[in-house]
Amino acid sequence: MRNRFVAAAAGLAAAFFGVAGTAHAGKDLDAVRSRGTLNCGVGIGTAGFMLADSQGKWKGLSVDVCRAVAAAIFGDSEKVRYVPLTSQQRFTAVQSSEVDIVMGNATYTLTRDTALGLDFTGVYYYDGQGFLVPKKLGVKSAKELNGATVCVAPGTTTELNLADYFRANKMTFKPVVIEKVDEIRSAFFSGRCDVYTTDASSLAATRAANVPPPQTFDDYVILPEIISKEPLGPVVRHGDNQFADIVRWSLYAMLEAEEYGITSKNVDEMLKSDNPAIKRILGVTPGMGKALGVDEKWVYNIVKQVGNYGESFDRNVGMGSPLKIPRGQNALWTQGGLQYAPPIR
Repeated sequence: MRNRFVAAAAGLAAAFFGVAGTAHAGKDLDAVRSRGTLNCGVGIGTAGFMLADSQGKWKGLSVDVCRAVAAAIFGDSEKVRYVPLTSQQRFTAVQSSEVDIVMGNATYTLTRDTALGLDFTGVYYYDGQGFLVPKKLGVKSAKELNGATVCVAPGTTTELNLADYFRANKMTFKPVVIEKVDEIRSAFFSGRCDVYTTDASSLAATRAANVPPPQTFDDYVILPEIISKEPLGPVVRHGDNQFADIVRWSLYAMLEAEEYGITSKNVDEMLKSDNPAIKRILGVTPGMGKALGVDEKWVYNIVKQVGNYGESFDRNVGMGSPLKIPRGQNALWTQGGLQYAPPIR
């Protein structure tokens, strides 16, 4: 009886690890590998999330997720081509294979996940929609905006939430719908709109980095109301499960690394750790890379070249950046936040 049980258990284990250990590449992953670069769709430019510097180098929290995926696939986080896209272009671009992944601060919703042939592969930033107004407007609450002229981007959850909020509060507004973010900002700062509404993180970036002189940061306020849930996630085409898994687990790897205290500065020392979880994460104990279909050093490469989630957050949007956005709900679950990664095991 015991031998029969052992044999059955061994067979089950072999079946399980056979499936887990054999990752068959799909057409999207094959295309990325044969091309030698990851095509990453980004927004036109949001400080802290996705913005090209004066040398044309893209930086930001969203950009770092694309870099992490490239590090996992190629062992090189620089093998990324960035494609700027408007809110109306982004989903068409990934559907048509113009890009492999969209990191344009796209909100994870049911219809986008089911009706557009797309897959959201996690949440890299928990956000919510807010309102930016000139201080001289003299309002302290969004409920004082009845009759306001509001700048908003088309084809977004922002546009829908705006209409819902004003309707629910029995207020009216006049929308000024503009596709390109730089043109929205220009219209708002020139006084064409009373209000600019989008994700609160983008409003903070706009206030910190885009106010034209002689106006200053202090001339504008973000109202206290957050009127929606905006979980922002990486978007890929539906159909290539392995590519989606690599994108998903690259983000999780950044979170797991932060939870276990693995940073870009100590990752080499962490290779000597006796902690079984850290050994699995960093590939010292092999198996996780094979299960995902990448090199066993995939997490090591992500952390060494990009950093863990906390490092990326701090330098791009947190206290080490001009935006100084608190971690808030983007803190790890161990610190009272919502960021929680399944275990790498």
